[in-house]
Amino acid sequence: MTRRNNMIIYKTDAEVAMMKEAALLVSKTLTQVATELKPGMNTLQIDELCSTFIKDHKAVSSFLNYRGYPFTICASVNDVVVHGFPDKTPLKDGDIVSIDMGVILNGWHGDHAYTFIIGEAAPQAIQLVKITKESLYKGIEKAIINNRIGDIAYAIQEHTEIKNGYGVVRELVGHGLGRSLHEDPQMPNYGKRGSGPKLKENLVLAIEPMINLGTKDVYTEDDGWTVRTRDGKVSVHFEHDVCVKRNQALILSDYSIIEAAEKANANLNTSYIL
Repeated sequence: MTRRNNMIIYKTDAEVAMMKEAALLVSKTLTQVATELKPGMNTLQIDELCSTFIKDHKAVSSFLNYRGYPFTICASVNDVVVHGFPDKTPLKDGDIVSIDMGVILNGWHGDHAYTFIIGEAAPQAIQLVKITKESLYKGIEKAIINNRIGDIAYAIQEHTEIKNGYGVVRELVGHGLGRSLHEDPQMPNYGKRGSGPKLKENLVLAIEPMINLGTKDVYTEDDGWTVRTRDGKVSVHFEHDVCVKRNQALILSDYSIIEAAEKANANLNTSYIL
């Protein structure tokens, strides 16, 4: 059985294995996006692609109708930080496109995000994508037993804000993950080393840096969902599903298959990927 401690839910090894299946289905869906994404395509088409792929794999969307959200994915383009509504606006060369999505498979949620670069984007935007993605792995390195939430948070903040001068969004955070899409604890992308709940084995976290090129300040549009940067500069979002372990965190999702599809798609800019 799952174990509860101060509302934090720790999974069994068998449950973690099932969560990995859900996480990998999200990765496979995002791989389909990486395969097909191109200028002229719109984000509503991406939403339909993901919806079909999820259904074909006998799962359901975590996002659709969650708290009234009306789509399968969040499609956040350029200055949209998160929760962007898919629409019919054609994507164009130079756009920065973050796709966030989740699935429920056998009762367990997978939830992660990936940012794509279409064509020849501005160098500063490409660098933001690179640094944000790196910061995710800096945080994951700290997701081991006896560290604390603040150690993960500080590692992300140090790499993005302290070293590179980017804006770390405060209003939106990562979270625990399991049978519910959002579980305790909250997982911010800024903080103090040695602070927050202590990490124990088989805590599953959705770690998701949301980093702005300019100010950290954001606002929400009248639709109640779409979050944009206050200064109109680009924002980037990456997210992995991660299980706390003793010496090295177990990453349940898989970016390698997404990256392979990106590199095979001449419409996408992968110059920042080593």
